Amino acid sequence: MTHERSLRSGSPSTPTDARRGRPWWRDAVIYQVYVRSFADGDGDGIGDLPGVRSRLPYLADLGVDAVWLTPFYASPMADGGYDVADYRSVDPLFGTLNDAASLIGDAHELGLRVLVDLVPNHSSDQHEWFRTGLRDRYVFRPGRGAHGELPPNDWESVFGGPAWTRVPDGSWYLHLFDPQQPDLNWENPDVHAEFLDILRFWLDLGVDGFRVDVAHGMVRAAGLPDVGHRDQSDLLGTSPLPYFDQDGVHDIYRSWRKVLDEYPGDRMAVAEAWAPNAERTARYVRPDELHQAFNFHFLKAKWTAESFRAAIDETLRASDAPPTWVLSNHDVHRHLTRYGGGETGWRRARAAALLMLALPGSAYVYQGEELGLPEVLDLPEEVLADPRWERSGHTVRGRDGCRVPIPWTSTGPSLGFSDASGWLPQPEDWAKLSVAEQQVSPESMLSLYRTVLRLRRTLSFGDFEWLGLPGDVLGFRRGEFHCVVNFGSAVTRLSAPGRVLAASSHYGLAGGEVLLPADTALWWA
Repeated sequence: MTHERSLRSGSPSTPTDARRGRPWWRDAVIYQVYVRSFADGDGDGIGDLPGVRSRLPYLADLGVDAVWLTPFYASPMADGGYDVADYRSVDPLFGTLNDAASLIGDAHELGLRVLVDLVPNHSSDQHEWFRTGLRDRYVFRPGRGAHGELPPNDWESVFGGPAWTRVPDGSWYLHLFDPQQPDLNWENPDVHAEFLDILRFWLDLGVDGFRVDVAHGMVRAAGLPDVGHRDQSDLLGTSPLPYFDQDGVHDIYRSWRKVLDEYPGDRMAVAEAWAPNAERTARYVRPDELHQAFNFHFLKAKWTAESFRAAIDETLRASDAPPTWVLSNHDVHRHLTRYGGGETGWRRARAAALLMLALPGSAYVYQGEELGLPEVLDLPEEVLADPRWERSGHTVRGRDGCRVPIPWTSTGPSLGFSDASGWLPQPEDWAKLSVAEQQVSPESMLSLYRTVLRLRRTLSFGDFEWLGLPGDVLGFRRGEFHCVVNFGSAVTRLSAPGRVLAASSHYGLAGGEVLLPADTALWWA
């Protein structure tokens, strides 16, 4: 296929981190943009690429290194764009291919890299292959039972219900997510060839990398054996499953790595890989595979020093590849709410930000966490769009609560997100959480993120080493740099080894000691 090279927009001119002389992604801060909820450029109440483009200066000023865009491809939107009908075109809801190219070009001029989402486990049922009956590119099987009336096995959809749907001729097709997202058959070489070409299409357009959706999928155990267990989604990321994290998936990523290495500018890919443990996750980032994998063990840590230390230890032991750290994303409740909500959640979220940004490797920031946005738990049922709501028989509300549009101003029908009402309503009290309100307050969450992100770029880090501190206090050093977090409920007195660089909350000084309040983090050097 001949790609539209006239639209190509090159990567930022410096291929490696000039300060450290190594690939940019090894210790980058990457900001996730959920496109339909970030900024609306055409006034229809849905975020789009022109809207994102208009807010790129905000991201550059925030101090992040790269932007990851969720899917904006042609799609019937059964799952918010993760049901792709055409991997080489932009859905009119989000703009045009020229809009994508312009966004990439503007980002590069601002010194920002751009990652796009790639969805290889499944397509939309409106994809040309599925519509035209190319069954060998999907997973079709005969049913069980005397007349094939039962699904081929007991696999369940992540969204609820069986993972199989029967078609009029009596056969069944696999969909590990929604029935409108049929799983692709990666045993077919045509599927391999298609995705290699898709990679090159977007690399030619100038993207700097890919976030690989359901990177643990694509390959299934031989014979498609039963799981023998109900509520299988509860096992995701904790126990082996015959349809996820199979060894054969790594051959796919070795072929992708060869394509990425053909291009200049340290192009990269990060895996969304839910694996049972850090050792299995580390397999995705071997030297000839992907560059990074999301660290969901860190995301799932409870608010205790013991839990976070275990997640950090497990991650650092598992691989020599640069680790990643993430607190929230578009698929989980926002961490401010997970950490208790209200004032408690706010303090803990601030401390968690300092902890995450002090660790070696890359950090991924989900849009709105720099504003301290909570999960919206009371969205009206009539606006819920996540397929989990319908698939669960209206028992699981789904992920919409973390996808509510960003408040940019304190007034307007959607607080500056759009000239119209947003596709999901914002809580009334979000006006005080808006960018406009927070950017003038030195005590705001936004001011904290801006301060520590800019400071992080100026620091020199050494090797990671734990500090011997009391049970509820977690601390480590990286050369002369120190980070300490008090997970306990009482003030802790610590000897200060140097000058305080940043603090998540107010602290005290007395007789050469630091008085570190509960749920507070400090950086010092």
